[in-house]
Amino acid sequence: MTSEFQPSHQPLRIVLPGGSGQVGQALARYFHAAGHQVTVLTRSPYTAPWQTVHWDALAAGSPTNGSQTNGSWPETLEGADVVINLAGRSVNCRYNLRNRTEIYNSRILTTRLLGQVFSRLRHPPRLWMNASTATIYRHSINEPMGEASGELGGYELISPGLLGHTRHAPDTWNFSISVAKDWEAEFFTTFTPHTRKLALRSAITLSPTPGNAFEAFLNLVRFSLGGHQGNGRQYVSWIHELDFCRAVDFLIQREDLDGPINIASPNPLPNRDFMRGLREAWDMPNGFPAPALAIELGAFFLRTESELVLKSRRVIPTRLLDAGFTFDFPHWPEAAEDLVRQWRARL
Repeated sequence: MTSEFQPSHQPLRIVLPGGSGQVGQALARYFHAAGHQVTVLTRSPYTAPWQTVHWDALAAGSPTNGSQTNGSWPETLEGADVVINLAGRSVNCRYNLRNRTEIYNSRILTTRLLGQVFSRLRHPPRLWMNASTATIYRHSINEPMGEASGELGGYELISPGLLGHTRHAPDTWNFSISVAKDWEAEFFTTFTPHTRKLALRSAITLSPTPGNAFEAFLNLVRFSLGGHQGNGRQYVSWIHELDFCRAVDFLIQREDLDGPINIASPNPLPNRDFMRGLREAWDMPNGFPAPALAIELGAFFLRTESELVLKSRRVIPTRLLDAGFTFDFPHWPEAAEDLVRQWRARL
């Protein structure tokens, strides 16, 4: 599929702190292929067509170190056109005290450190994009969550619960939401008078490469376990990897936009329809469902959290649509077919 929006061609200097993960690699490939100068800041530099520079922002920004920085990475920010901060420990883990501390600090402290470094630059970046998450919105089945109309989550009632009863959102869900709120608060309260700022409230970004959410869903389908999870009514907010990159490119060009931006397909859908679409793309006629209790038990043994599949995220990219952005993959069946086609091409 194609759309009217075309990628930018004017060469830019783009720096990706914490850009060694799935989303960072996708953005690095996308912008490098478009002729931009890309630098990835990472704790483990690697060989790539773009520049990689060592940083350990979590250590540098810890309370014991204050605002001290080690290495040459702050120099990469001087005069940069765009900084896209993606730093943050994976949430695919159990939310014990140690992991909660790492999840929180890896987001808040790195954001704070970047703001401190920006304040000392002679020519700070013109645009600072900071990762955020669609998880910031409340559990919602009936109401879509746009940037202006959406309700932020935290201790809301959810129904049905684990056994079909109304209950308050679990502590793990509230933790994720509190991290997201503090993350954005740290970002937007940082004084950067010469830098435009955008918080990317992204949905699940699906990529046809190993080690991401698409592979996890696809493995369920391949082994006949691709029925709905829980009651299947909870909404899945998602975005094709290509549309994620194109949306970021679009936002770079739209200098009139700032603040929070939802990065998600305009068509979230219930989990049962999401899994059905993936089964059809893989040509798998059926799959065993997983009730909520099984999800809770499985999450415990897999050392992760059930929130990743049981919380309903019905997020709408209102500001992107109002600004004229057109998605190449607005609907899940076409996106699933494309992702499956690329996955199979790798085999």
